[in-house]
Amino acid sequence: MAEQYWIGGFFIDLSRNQITQNKQSQIIAPKALAVLTYLAENQGKVVSHDALLAKVWQDTVVSPNTLQRSIAQIRKALGDDSKVQVYIKTHAKQGYSLECDVRWHDEIDLKAQDNTTPEITSEAIVEAVRGSACTHDPQENEAGKTDTNTTDKPSRSGIKLISIIFGILILSIMGYQYFVPKQASQFSFGELRALTSTDNKELASIYSPDGEYIVFHRYSEEFCINNVWAKNTKTQQEFQLTKNLDSYGSHSFSKDGKNLVFIKTGGCSKPITQKKCYKLMNLDFNKALVSPQTPSVLMECKNSQIRNPNWLNNNNIALLQKTSERWKLISYSVNENKSQVLYAPDDSNILDYDYSVKDDLIALTSIHTDGQYYIEVLKADGQVLSSHQINYPKEIAKFRLIYPNFSPFKNQLIFSTGKQLFTLSHEGQVNNISLPLDESLGSPKFHPDGNRMIVIKGHYDSDIATVPISQITQTQPEEAQNKQSTHFSVIDRSILAEDNAILQPNGKLIAYKSERSGDEQLWITDGKSAQQLTHLPMDAYLFGMDWAADGKSILINANNELTQVYLDLKQKPFPMDYPVVRLFQWDSKNNSALLLIRIKGILKFVEFNLTNSEFRIISDKRVNWALKSESGQLIYKDHMDRFWQPGPAEDQLIEALDGQGSSKKGFVINDNVIYGINDSFQLWSYALNEELFEIIGKLPSNVDDLTDINQDQLFITIRVSSNKEVVELTLNE
Repeated sequence: MAEQYWIGGFFIDLSRNQITQNKQSQIIAPKALAVLTYLAENQGKVVSHDALLAKVWQDTVVSPNTLQRSIAQIRKALGDDSKVQVYIKTHAKQGYSLECDVRWHDEIDLKAQDNTTPEITSEAIVEAVRGSACTHDPQENEAGKTDTNTTDKPSRSGIKLISIIFGILILSIMGYQYFVPKQASQFSFGELRALTSTDNKELASIYSPDGEYIVFHRYSEEFCINNVWAKNTKTQQEFQLTKNLDSYGSHSFSKDGKNLVFIKTGGCSKPITQKKCYKLMNLDFNKALVSPQTPSVLMECKNSQIRNPNWLNNNNIALLQKTSERWKLISYSVNENKSQVLYAPDDSNILDYDYSVKDDLIALTSIHTDGQYYIEVLKADGQVLSSHQINYPKEIAKFRLIYPNFSPFKNQLIFSTGKQLFTLSHEGQVNNISLPLDESLGSPKFHPDGNRMIVIKGHYDSDIATVPISQITQTQPEEAQNKQSTHFSVIDRSILAEDNAILQPNGKLIAYKSERSGDEQLWITDGKSAQQLTHLPMDAYLFGMDWAADGKSILINANNELTQVYLDLKQKPFPMDYPVVRLFQWDSKNNSALLLIRIKGILKFVEFNLTNSEFRIISDKRVNWALKSESGQLIYKDHMDRFWQPGPAEDQLIEALDGQGSSKKGFVINDNVIYGINDSFQLWSYALNEELFEIIGKLPSNVDDLTDINQDQLFITIRVSSNKEVVELTLNE
């Protein structure tokens, strides 16, 4: 099949995921283009919903409206809609058809092309549309249709031949799989149904012990605060359980289902060792079903972090607690109001854990001092039953963290990496149990009957944009509360997440990360057209990037490993023994980088020499952002959002910036002036040489981060939406 073809005046380039008309290109999701291409291959014919789903989402579990969303994306790109239906026609209860003639690229004599994008001349359009049944006038399209040009037939015959060969190959594979016994871990999921579907973000779902309810978080527009909700899976009735919005974490039921515990995170009134304080909360579930309740406090931690509560069969509550940079597993007694350590190894750091009520067992993943990842199984009293190194398959990045969940299969845990599901045996063996889904999923939790599970499914949508600094200066704080009062110039837009826009030194290109191609990748744009620079594997993730001083390459932290990506698409990896958690800044002239790396499970802020792979530890403080100014002055922000700079004998606190840091936002430096956004969404500046602090103005609350700055404007990430919902997957027998 050709990689390029025409539909009317639109040029479709599958290799670039683009639809182009009159030199204006749009990036389209690969699945949507696959739907369009299959319709193009069957031009004029009605293609059923089942055929499209089978072709584009082969052996993949998708939600019922996935196909409809793809059709809507295609129509929008073609300037069509569901009412007019000039290009794609809906046949009720049957399927869809493409009403335009298709001209495959190898059949068209395009005389004027450059080396990258075809030049769409008027002559080319006339040639491409000649004989086509598709016009830009809906009335003409309804008046009649022209027979398909006979020059399409050889191409279709070739497609049929390829389809026959492909079918024989598939049958051979199916026959092989039929005669080879399946392993216990090779289970699959069938029906998918949405349990929640609102415009709000919904996370952290679990079943009640009797399986009658699901409990989940529903977030407000601010995205950082939520209420706890429940839904009866039979009657579909929803119940708001908590009275007030707050920062509630993951939750767990008591064995009898009468109580629900979760972590509440809030600011400490007098912070000493940490900015946030953590409270273990309890909620009477039956009372909350009648009317929203205010949860009661069981335990508070002001100098340590706690997370992931699980109610044990002995009526104690297991928790992870972080002290001295290490996580330990503790057990809290509700009756005695005290806790004891269940598991706190000296040679490892715990990543996450899960508890099985049925088996009364704890499974946890950890990083040992040898740098390897392990799966350990414990009794509820902390006694270790087994400990095995995890054998990572090629589908999973070697530094990927695994968050285990118990499954109904003996000695098998389940976890998600984003678009893939895997089992993890108690012996450390990992197997892929599902083909990729159409969207990311997470937090799998099985129903008590073991025949189904709930996951969080959906995506995050954000844009990269610029805003003039002068406009912020003139904006009054009360006006900035309205998101529309500040005018953003969106640099690049898709229906998925774009983030981390950084400006090319002495150039006009902008580098950023985007999920528009289906996975997180590095992209660049000149403001007119975009180019994808990386083709990282499925479920890849980027944590930091920075331009070289000459503007010819970009250093990225992809899957916790450093890679230099050149504009000509060449790449240079930098192998490391330790995972890179965050890339802050790259000094390409000295070939060094400011990094946050994990050594034996402990985070360290280091300066890394990319030439000889040596590094020096800068500080033992927990650092969440760091940069050097143009004059070489180091500034870093710790876990309490305090700003520091090196001094003659010890690091010095920048007292003028006390209270100006934000845990979810970084800072930028331009001309030895620091710029940042505080928790009140105020943009501020601090001149290092003059030690002068100033509040510039207030930004709207949908600004997620400040990523770069020049003399005239800010580069920011703005939040559009977060479509996360609870869905249920039924296990195939």
